[in-house]
Amino acid sequence: MASEEELFANIDALLEEEPQLPPPAERARLREAAGITQARLAVALKTSTQTVKNYENGRSEPKEPRLSAYQRLLKGWAAKYPAHTAPVAPAPAPAVAPQPEVPETFTSPAAPAPEAAAAPVETPAASVAPERPARPVSRPATSSRRPAAKKAVKPATDPRFPHGPLAVLDGDGSAYGIDGIVLDCPATTVVGLVEWTLRESGLGAPKLHRHGKDADPLIVLTASAAAKLGLPERLEDRRGLRLPEDHPVVKQVLKARWQLTQRGFGPWARIYRKAQGRERQCVQLAILPWDALDSRSWPGVAEMEPADVARVLGVYAQRVITPRGGTAVNGLELMTALRPPTRPVRDEATGNWVSGLNPGSLGTEPMDPAPPEGQPEHPAIYHSGWKGGFLHEEAYQWVRDVDTLTDEECLLPFAVGLDLNTAFLAAAARLTVGLSEPVHFVNPPFNPKIPGSWLVDLSGIELDPRLPSPFTPDGIRPTGPAWYQTHTVAYAQELGYNVAPIEAYLRKETGAYLDPWHDRLKTAYVDTLADLGITKDLSDTEFLAAMERHKDVDPAMAAVLAAIKGTVKGGIGKLFENPQGKNYKEGEPWPAMMRPTWRPDIRAAVISKARVNMHRKLLNMSKMTGLFPLAVLSDCVVYPSPGASPLDFLPYAASGKPQPGGFRLGPTPGLAKLEGVQPMLWAVDLMEQGLNPARHIKGGDAVLDEGE
Repeated sequence: MASEEELFANIDALLEEEPQLPPPAERARLREAAGITQARLAVALKTSTQTVKNYENGRSEPKEPRLSAYQRLLKGWAAKYPAHTAPVAPAPAPAVAPQPEVPETFTSPAAPAPEAAAAPVETPAASVAPERPARPVSRPATSSRRPAAKKAVKPATDPRFPHGPLAVLDGDGSAYGIDGIVLDCPATTVVGLVEWTLRESGLGAPKLHRHGKDADPLIVLTASAAAKLGLPERLEDRRGLRLPEDHPVVKQVLKARWQLTQRGFGPWARIYRKAQGRERQCVQLAILPWDALDSRSWPGVAEMEPADVARVLGVYAQRVITPRGGTAVNGLELMTALRPPTRPVRDEATGNWVSGLNPGSLGTEPMDPAPPEGQPEHPAIYHSGWKGGFLHEEAYQWVRDVDTLTDEECLLPFAVGLDLNTAFLAAAARLTVGLSEPVHFVNPPFNPKIPGSWLVDLSGIELDPRLPSPFTPDGIRPTGPAWYQTHTVAYAQELGYNVAPIEAYLRKETGAYLDPWHDRLKTAYVDTLADLGITKDLSDTEFLAAMERHKDVDPAMAAVLAAIKGTVKGGIGKLFENPQGKNYKEGEPWPAMMRPTWRPDIRAAVISKARVNMHRKLLNMSKMTGLFPLAVLSDCVVYPSPGASPLDFLPYAASGKPQPGGFRLGPTPGLAKLEGVQPMLWAVDLMEQGLNPARHIKGGDAVLDEGE
């Protein structure tokens, strides 16, 4: 005999099988009776117009939380417009159409009617930031770590991309976008996903420059979504990081006449067809279980819930660029997106518009480096037999000689590390670089305004041995003539020394190529720090306290901040990407050097300026405070200190303001933050072993992320 509990369970199961919504035709009737367009209903439900059409023609059914909201709306309309009565014609619309009652699940206001949408209305921030929708009931109810948003993300304004730049697809077909949007994706194959993305999703982002290209929509696949689409749990090819060409998914894509880029179907797969006119047909996929989001650049993001992943990537896309690969790839792509290589120009002979060089860009063709700017493997250098030496502009890795330490310094209790915020980004500001081919000169007069490489003997310049030499990465005084970038030679001149170049490779056409890149990344960095409660108006004491806890304030925004720093570092590094692979032979070309953005001279200019900026601060600190560093590693410097805080040794005026010229605390690029504190004896012990205290000052034997 069945128990009462079993009987009630069976009855509940039958109740759940009852239709949860009226028939599709009735849904359409109720909406039309209320005088609401499919577009307005789509905005209220935070989905696409096509999805609403699918609800009303029976092609798809909504899932939670949208199901409950839609059900409530239809019940309300059914009470007002019963089926046995004739629909009442809606009253003539006033200047601003009345808003339908919005389900409590959604806090975003309904969109204005189409006729009123032409004039954009500024929406208060409080109403722009929707609450995060509840997860589908099929997903385990894990709590999100996301706190209430302090600053709303601006909604997409381009009508072509109403749902933002990207979505994170989960295994139940929910595609999570920015601002809490959840789209229903019916795709069960990769080809179906690509076609849905291009035709129905409303995803994408407008170009960053008027001569550039719109960003392709990005779909991020969770592990369950990847499995549903027939993708393996992990890539067997750990070296090439791509599916084999005979994999069923690859065959499916090619059979449907889609194409893959040369990197194949890997963690960042780009699937495309040739553009038809101006319309691009390209979708970018990022596959989370294949480590598309490196934990060093995107800390903790791969383990977040889909809605939180969408928030992190969405903010990054809006502030930086829609991700197209790792942060290094994004850094390089951002340069090109902000400085497109071509623009339309009128052909005087025919009167037609043709593609021409965009002034200030790097053009469309790769450029051979000057012999000292490249490396021995480069074909142009290898086959020329160049033996004249190479430029060696790298970040500092210097440890002070322990014999120069005084008793007073050794008796100080603490070693305090300072780290400069995005030092390479600060160096890129207003940086003039070469845009044309290098030209060789013999015995040229030095001109600090011309970017290039100079053969100069700086070995005769004698500086305080308690400071690193500004001319070499290891801080050791040069021993003879060497190649230097313009900023390094200019700094020697700034220090009061006469410089007499022996040779030079200079570029006549110049420009501030990195300016828009710097400006966009600086704004992204500062805005993201502000989301974490770190703003310019904080006192130094408040700034240090805020920085100590900022990663715990909002892990999602902390991940965005890490990705921005990775974009800076990686973008500069990509300008001089070396050949890779064990089968490479010297003198053969490699893929990276075939890019117009393979420019080792620009990378050298950024690093030279950053190193010079660091030495200038070190020198000014010694003059203002009498303090000398223990070690420098890239943008981190370690000082002996009487206390455990930078406030105990940084120079301040009588008014309490920081002294100009030295290290200053603050949230903007080029200013400093606390990197770590250790006992002075610990630092001296490392120095005696020839190890760099700046590399381990954080504690836990952590290695500094060199060159943010």
